[in-house]
Amino acid sequence: MSDTPVIGVLALQGDVREHLVALAAADAVARPVRRPEELAEVDGLVIPGGESTTISKLAVLFGLMDPLRARVRDGLPVYGTCAGMIMLADKILDPRSGQETIGGIDMIVRRNAFGRQNESFEAAVDVEGVEGAPVEGVFIRAPWVESVGAAAEVLAEHEGHIVAVRQGVALATSFHPELTGDHRVHGLFVDMVRANRTAESL
Repeated sequence: MSDTPVIGVLALQGDVREHLVALAAADAVARPVRRPEELAEVDGLVIPGGESTTISKLAVLFGLMDPLRARVRDGLPVYGTCAGMIMLADKILDPRSGQETIGGIDMIVRRNAFGRQNESFEAAVDVEGVEGAPVEGVFIRAPWVESVGAAAEVLAEHEGHIVAVRQGVALATSFHPELTGDHRVHGLFVDMVRANRTAESL
C-alpha cells in the first residue's frame, strides 16, 4: 500500500481547485468527486466552502447525500471548510428550508455568523495540532460553532467563537486555509487520513 493517501474534494460548488492544489502540496493525491463511484475510491474527503444550501441540494441531486452520510458514518476522514463545516454539523441553528447536512460532528453551527460577504476578513488563528505561527484564516460569510458535544474537540477560537473543531477523523474550520498558500491545516488532515489508513490496515 502506498503511503500517499488519495483524498477527494467534493466538486459540486465552491473553491474546489484551491483545495486540490493545497492537498497536493501536503503530499496527497487529490481528485475531484462528483459521483458515488468516485467517492468510493478515496481515503478521505474535503467539503469546500461555497453556499451550504446549494451544496446540500446538489448532493441530493447527484445521488451523493446518502453515500456521503454512509461513508462518514463508517469512518471516512472528512474535512469541511466554511460551508463544509455546516455540512458536517449534526445540527444547524438556522437552516434554510429543505437544507440537509451530512453530519458527523456533534456541534451546532450558526450560518453566516461573522456577517455578509462585504464583512469578510482575515485573522491570525491559533489552531491546536498545527505547529508554528498562527494560521492566517480567511473568513467569508463564515459560520461559527455555537456549541459542541462531549465527543468534539475545540481546536481554535476567534473573538470568543469556536472556529475549528475535530471529532475523531472529522475536521472542520469556519475559515478557508486553501486561499492563503499556507498548507498546514491540509497537512494536518492528510496526516489524519494517513493515520486512519494505517489503523485500518492493521
